[in-house]
Amino acid sequence: MSKGLKYRFLFAGGGTGGHLYPAIAIAQAIKEIKPESEILFIGSSDKIESKVVPQNGFAFKSITVKGFNRQDKLKNLLFPIFLILSMIQSLAITMKFKPKVSIGTGGYVSGPAIWAASVMGSKIILVEPNSYPGITTRLLERFADEIHICFEMTKKYLRRNDIIKITGNPIRKTFKLIDKKSAIKKFSLFDEHKTLLIVGGSLGAKSINNAIKKIYKDLLENNIQIIWQVGKNYYDELKGLENSKCRIFPFIENIEDAFSACDLVVSRAGASSISEISLLGIPSILVPSPNVAENHQYYNAKELADQNAAILIEDKNLELELKEKIIKTINDEFLLSQLKENIRKFAKPDASILIAKSAINYSEQV
Repeated sequence: MSKGLKYRFLFAGGGTGGHLYPAIAIAQAIKEIKPESEILFIGSSDKIESKVVPQNGFAFKSITVKGFNRQDKLKNLLFPIFLILSMIQSLAITMKFKPKVSIGTGGYVSGPAIWAASVMGSKIILVEPNSYPGITTRLLERFADEIHICFEMTKKYLRRNDIIKITGNPIRKTFKLIDKKSAIKKFSLFDEHKTLLIVGGSLGAKSINNAIKKIYKDLLENNIQIIWQVGKNYYDELKGLENSKCRIFPFIENIEDAFSACDLVVSRAGASSISEISLLGIPSILVPSPNVAENHQYYNAKELADQNAAILIEDKNLELELKEKIIKTINDEFLLSQLKENIRKFAKPDASILIAKSAINYSEQV
């Protein structure tokens, strides 16, 4: 058997960056260790993975898959048809590609793909970044050879604790802080002011944007300058608020520059966001999205808040609490240092390498 045939890996996970970017980080780590590896991603043609995967140099195949709609149950009438179709498509892809190891990083797209890979005899590794595991992970658990998690509390929601490893959420190797003064200069801001970063995801977070819109002048008057990623859906509406102390972007491509410039970040509590701020040691106010499956962002944020590693504000309390919490926290050096120290305890910088080595090891055994 040739080396190329031995090291063949299938990745399934997407719909959001939180499910996709860990998969890319693991794939990059595999390529770094075994450059001859063949890697294929399966995902949806109308989600983030269809663009980001090819941009990162990996092969991509799409399946026709739809998630279960929790808001409008009528839209689920065709769900069984899409599910069966996606399972047939996944079987066809895996029969042709013949993966030795398949890695599922969550999201509904990973369900049919990982199921099909298990039917074809592939070793299965699941990566669950959230403290409360998604339904896809819970359904696929029976097929798994290993499950990698980020939070200790995740164990109590899964049945097969014998195959669980607390590894952390994979992040690409190049994700690092730069010099703070250089970072502030990149945003044409001022060294002498405290800097607040607001991140609501690539599309934006309406409730966070609305709350900041009401208080941003008060923040500026308190010598707090702002780097604000409003999301592409809200940029046209909010770009007129930009001034010399408030920089507004639809999306910040090199988010590590913004993290390097800030003293405090207001963010959603997705697994990728938490992994990034943990790795870099960024003090944070986390506002869990109320519109995600199983309310998993709340559990992510609560795990950190209980350890004094982040400040939790529920979405419904944003307008009541946000201004006071920002001003109090960003001006309290002792609290900032506590948050920095405690959030770093959740960082797992070697996660992608550890999972990659595990996948390679399984591939060599098959």
